Amino acid sequence: MRILKLAVLCAALGGCASATRGTTENISLNSSPPGAEATVSGLDNPMTCVTPCVVVVKRNADISVAFAKDGFEPAVVPLSREVVGTGAAGFAGNLIVGGVIGMGVDAVTGAATDHHPNPVVVTLQPMAQPAPPPPPMRRKPTKQIARKPAAGT
Repeated sequence: MRILKLAVLCAALGGCASATRGTTENISLNSSPPGAEATVSGLDNPMTCVTPCVVVVKRNADISVAFAKDGFEPAVVPLSREVVGTGAAGFAGNLIVGGVIGMGVDAVTGAATDHHPNPVVVTLQPMAQPAPPPPPMRRKPTKQIARKPAAGT
């Protein structure tokens, strides 16, 4: 009987992605060159950090990261959510224990998903230098036409 209880407990704990993986995830943000301001949007409270840095986000959040640094073009990276092997195993574990409620919790919290790409790595491009002004146009000298003096002068 103890073995049966232990098996049920292991299946229950191993089966729920919310319990085994949690509802939050660390996202690593890097830029080349480092020192860019990274703003994570799509959260209840947008976060900002200076690269390289790590932010903690909810697994069910639809997020994007905007990178900005003086002298460089800004860049935006949208993140997608995907069900990974460990999340799928936890989600499927709900079936073993008959946890329809657990499946619903995992679906709502996004516990079975991970954001991609992670780490987020971006190479910032230098801003284009403005084109130099064109050189001043030279006027061609005009030929002076010698005029004949008027008659009687």
